[in-house]
Amino acid sequence: MPKDFKIAVVGGGPGGLYLALLTKKARPDWQIDVYEQNRADDTFGFGVVFSDETLEEFLSRDAESYAAIKDAFAYWDDIIIRYKGREMRCGGNGFTGCSRLALLQILQKRCEDVGVAIHYQEPVDDLSRFADCDVIVGADGINSRIRETFKEHFQPSLSLKANKFNWLGSTRPLDGFTFFFKQTEHGLICAHTYQYEPGCSTWVMEMGPKTWTALGFDKLGEEESARKLETIFAEELEGHPLITNRSLWRNFPRIFCEHWWHKNIVLLGDAKATAHFSIGSGTKLAMESAIALSDALVAHGGESVEAAFRAYDKARRTEVQITQHNADVSLAWFEHMERSNDMKPMQFAMVVMCRAKSITWDNLLIRDETFVRAFEDEWYQTYFEETGIDCRKRRPTPMFTPLKLRGMKLANRVVVSPMDQYSALDGVPNDWHFTHYTSRAMGGPGLMYVEMTCPSADSRISPGCTGLWNDEQGRGWKRIVDFVHAETPVKICMQLGHAGRKGSTQLGWEEADHPLLAVDGNWPLYSASPLPYLEGISAIPAELDRAMMDRIKADFVQAAQRADRAGFDMLELHCAHGYLFASFLSPLTNKRKDEYGGPIENRLRYPLEVFAAMRAAWPEAKPMSIRISASDWAPGGITEDDVLATVRAFEVAGCDLVSTSSGQTVPEQKPVYGRMYQVQFAESIRNVARIKTMAVGAITEPSQVNTIIACRRADLVALARPHLTDPYFTLKAAAWYGVTSHWVPKQYMPGAAQALREAERTRQKQADLQRKAKPRHGK
Repeated sequence: MPKDFKIAVVGGGPGGLYLALLTKKARPDWQIDVYEQNRADDTFGFGVVFSDETLEEFLSRDAESYAAIKDAFAYWDDIIIRYKGREMRCGGNGFTGCSRLALLQILQKRCEDVGVAIHYQEPVDDLSRFADCDVIVGADGINSRIRETFKEHFQPSLSLKANKFNWLGSTRPLDGFTFFFKQTEHGLICAHTYQYEPGCSTWVMEMGPKTWTALGFDKLGEEESARKLETIFAEELEGHPLITNRSLWRNFPRIFCEHWWHKNIVLLGDAKATAHFSIGSGTKLAMESAIALSDALVAHGGESVEAAFRAYDKARRTEVQITQHNADVSLAWFEHMERSNDMKPMQFAMVVMCRAKSITWDNLLIRDETFVRAFEDEWYQTYFEETGIDCRKRRPTPMFTPLKLRGMKLANRVVVSPMDQYSALDGVPNDWHFTHYTSRAMGGPGLMYVEMTCPSADSRISPGCTGLWNDEQGRGWKRIVDFVHAETPVKICMQLGHAGRKGSTQLGWEEADHPLLAVDGNWPLYSASPLPYLEGISAIPAELDRAMMDRIKADFVQAAQRADRAGFDMLELHCAHGYLFASFLSPLTNKRKDEYGGPIENRLRYPLEVFAAMRAAWPEAKPMSIRISASDWAPGGITEDDVLATVRAFEVAGCDLVSTSSGQTVPEQKPVYGRMYQVQFAESIRNVARIKTMAVGAITEPSQVNTIIACRRADLVALARPHLTDPYFTLKAAAWYGVTSHWVPKQYMPGAAQALREAERTRQKQADLQRKAKPRHGK
């Protein structure tokens, strides 16, 4: 391994300095230089935040800097939410803060101690000066010149988010990470605050662009803005001033680079990816990445720089993407915080704690059970006032509270999603369907959907789809419904849909979305416009004319009547996933020039006609719902305004629930996956249009179900894949939470009693382990 290995670090922030320190410690024979454009004691901002877990990693990497940093830290466990005159505290969070300047000085000294050369007031505009370096590290921040110089290789994406924020300081002491939510005549402002050393605290002011403009901040300079904010937050500041330090109003830049390295240049920290300040510190993310890059360079750099960079990418990419995704979700909540502003204080505090989805019901019970119990006091009282159902004493957790939709009462909020089985012959449900659905009903969900069922042979996705256009099919469904009603309290919903341009395809486990083989015989396709789903592969559908519209509408009406005769409790019209009715709603698939195309009011006209006809044929006491794709995940697709206009129109027509899915409209979609990734759409409809919603998509745990219901993100929660592998998901969840009042089949009662005992022991063991594993401040 060569001893004359040279590294140039461009940017003397915490990430760049920590990388230089750790690498020089491991390889004192390497030459490492840091180039910083500012003076040694220049810094912008005030404090930085770290978690307990990050501090533990610092201790293992460099005990000397850890000891100095530890002495400079302010420690706290509580997150405090101040809202509507109330203060809510949630403990057990484990955070620390310190002065950014103090952190820089500690790292600068440690770098000098181990022999790193730091060059201050040396801006780097041309990398040719580092021609003799083996590695060049771009740690030059959000406005990275290195990233922009080689942007065709790094492929950065940058978007400026809507909210305005301003980074300030104060002498106001704080004993926890405190969110101050301040209502003004023009909207809500949030102050993100924490103490980082005695007598010094950070105050990040954030508000929506309309509030910012209405309050006149667009016309104020740095000092004038600070003085106005002092007036607005006079009560919260308690006589302490706000301090400026290049405290300019900005929009948060969301940055992510597809590639982190090019030749011998590698990016670090905010130069490669940013994370919104609402989930912590970008400094934390940069220093954690510095650890990974140092490890990779020490392990591989002397032999292969490319191998080192690949190891760095492999070690950090997933973690950075997860952190950035959580930050994006948190950021989005703050952009729409007004939507929760009607909530009572404890529910609002619960939403603030769980906004990024990484903290859920069970996690909060470990962090601070007192906080959860205070939430329950308020939530069950509100639930009683709104529904007349009294759960105030038994408190079964939100997922096990009943829900009424018209004359139908569900025992709990868990739903078995509709999942195509592709196992019918001529549309008739058979023994497979009977076993599949009845076994899941025995698992105790509140509501169970059957798969998308078609009202005619030519409306099917595949030859294996179930139908409801003749008596034999009706009898097959009635057999299933009768068993479910006779043996369980579970309600059952029929979902009717038309495949549209995505019809006449192979079974789901064959070549999905591809046409049937010629020998199998394809049937004609219809859609809003003559656009094939897969260009050059799918058949071109006929544009639906008035005569075919009337025929299809009649097909759905007769299917609705058959569903009622079969005994279904609820009926849903499928208007999602690129199928026929979804093809009208999305501007990507509806290019019509008549009264059914153009603005959303026209695009929703035909789906609404069909729904209204079905509603007229469906009993008044039984609820109806629609399923929609609330995003196409593609440029030019359906907008939130389109979605809100759609659900409001369907509500007027008698819709009781919106099943909120997304995507599958066009094959070039690019969804942003993650835990509970579609819940955001249900939450938007629930809190803006104030219509009951059902959340779907990557929901896998009872704790997530409880969180979604508790935070008013949806009224029902549908799970698909978890129910495929575990039909007894709900019964197991009841045992886990000790809900003894939940229904259990009489034949299974001995097993349920055992499950309750085992779950209680397991839950206690898990809680004890989690508490013991929690790092202790200052140790």
